[in-house]
Amino acid sequence: MYGLSVEDLDLQTRARAFADELIPYEEKAEAAQGELPSEVTAAQTKRARELGLYATNMPAGLGGGGCSTLQQVLVQEQMGRVTNALGWVAATPPSWLPPVATPDQLDRYVRPAIEGEREECYAITEEGAGSDVSAIAATAHRDGDGYRLNGVKWHVTSYNTAGYAFFQAKLADGPHRGEHAMFIVDLPSPGVRVLRTPAYTHTISHHHPIVAFEDVVVPAGSLVGAEGDGMSFAYEWFRFERLMVAARCLGAAERLVAEMTAFAAQRQAGGRPISEYGLVGGMLADSLTELFAARALTYETARGIDAGADVKVAHAQCSMAKLYASEMAGRVADRAVQVFGGRGYMRENVAERFYRELRVERIWEGTSEVQRAIITGQLLKRGPAALA
Repeated sequence: MYGLSVEDLDLQTRARAFADELIPYEEKAEAAQGELPSEVTAAQTKRARELGLYATNMPAGLGGGGCSTLQQVLVQEQMGRVTNALGWVAATPPSWLPPVATPDQLDRYVRPAIEGEREECYAITEEGAGSDVSAIAATAHRDGDGYRLNGVKWHVTSYNTAGYAFFQAKLADGPHRGEHAMFIVDLPSPGVRVLRTPAYTHTISHHHPIVAFEDVVVPAGSLVGAEGDGMSFAYEWFRFERLMVAARCLGAAERLVAEMTAFAAQRQAGGRPISEYGLVGGMLADSLTELFAARALTYETARGIDAGADVKVAHAQCSMAKLYASEMAGRVADRAVQVFGGRGYMRENVAERFYRELRVERIWEGTSEVQRAIITGQLLKRGPAALA
């Protein structure tokens, strides 16, 4: 199915079995504000590594999985079947970093991330700059041989478990003044502090605090790539994350379709299963059809990247995949709650959890509106045949 190779299918099977191991922990996590005992999480991370599901996006030469883009989608799709972000134990460290990392950065950040010893977070978004990264106000001043960083970052996902942050800023001086640069900041570091940690709609263990960076001094070796390269790294990260968001939305929708179909087939109303009522059956049919379409789009986008698609075409197609898959999953979740009825409004029900969790997929890594703007821009420049 979908032209998957024997190797692809084996990886998919392992990922699916691992997701099935995680699912029984969902209600425990939900009841504990997303948290599981540290020893449980450690065991799950170890299991992900044993199954070859950890760092699938990282080069094999550095100890990563060295998987194709399509294979990475297959793994993340299965992780998307699990609520409460428990599937995040199959981590995907920053695959854009190795090609530009210095030997020191490879040793201090890349290899430990692949080994599961250090985790990253991204300090990019600000109160006045979300999907429009170019609008950030954070600054980087030259300070001797290093830099002095200042800025307040919002939604710094996984800050509470991270060992270092990618901090994006505008250069305040030098030949690249006004351009973007990316820095690695060790956590904790003097001058870095959490202002507050808001509560969010979903219930997961990864916090998204508002973090202040106040006169944080970093050495020149903390600069990623060269001055002025910051936006290119952000774009590469966005392309990857948007495709993985799409993949996880496929998994969520598949789980919901299976759960609500099984329920509708056995739930009786008026002496017969509710699946036999056309209005309910229509919701099941629409959900399955949209899942099929989203999966075909996402897989085809991944195959195009593996085949060396033009980077701007890939950028637009990743936006197309995220846009359609995230909105599709939201519609499926809404239908699932309706099919389950009152049960669908109980937190012990998978539909209720996904109904809350999937809403953010239309926001982070670029809102649906931003994705439409990206797609339209490339459509006007290249024409429909280039993108579809």
